Amino acid sequence: MRVEVDQVTVRGIVEDITLHADNEVVGIVGPNGSGKSTTLRCVYRALKPDAGAVLIDGQNVHKRHDLARDLAALTQESQVEFDFTVSEVVEMGRLPHDRDPVRDRRVVADALATVDVAHLAERSFLSLSGGERQRVLIARAIAQEPKVLVLDEPTNHLDIRHQLEVLSLARGLGVTVLTVLHDLNLAASFCDRLHVLDEGRLVAGGTPEEVLVPELIAKVFHVTAHVVTHPTTGVPQLLFDQEVTP
Repeated sequence: MRVEVDQVTVRGIVEDITLHADNEVVGIVGPNGSGKSTTLRCVYRALKPDAGAVLIDGQNVHKRHDLARDLAALTQESQVEFDFTVSEVVEMGRLPHDRDPVRDRRVVADALATVDVAHLAERSFLSLSGGERQRVLIARAIAQEPKVLVLDEPTNHLDIRHQLEVLSLARGLGVTVLTVLHDLNLAASFCDRLHVLDEGRLVAGGTPEEVLVPELIAKVFHVTAHVVTHPTTGVPQLLFDQEVTP
């Protein structure tokens, strides 16, 4: 399913952002405050842009009443304030669909197992660690069975093993994934294409090999980067030196 961000502007935050994702994993990277999360918020309809539009398969997301059937989002603001069990939280992902108790139970069980939290099924969500909660929320998004998955910093609170597992899982779902990541090496490893935002503007886009070059890293992130090739995957990986700019 194709997602198009078409000349999106949110005054004072992002300006004229245009990018797309089509049955692939597309990453948005950039320094803090560059407008990454704001761009995603326009995609999952938490924010209406002042100009431009977000389209899913040619339809404006702000004109769709059934968006949750096609799009699931894991946001930085995702919270569960009530004392639900883990299974109940994941089952919330089934709400956009016609209810089929037998199928719902199977989908929830599969989602729990996929993110390695099946053993927590009857635990209170509020009793979990930050990393456990993040995996449960990812399971909820998977249980929604979306065609588009929007992930805003999905590796927050996760140890390195679960960071790799979650991003590998997102890639393996076979859906369109649009994600914000801070870790450029993870972005290079799991994204088909990357877009770089800086001060609210799109400054680069392309494959990780095209985007993650020392000149751009120095200009946008103000550090010196050395690009090496991962010995098994062949993707570019960055080694950093601190660069103090005047």
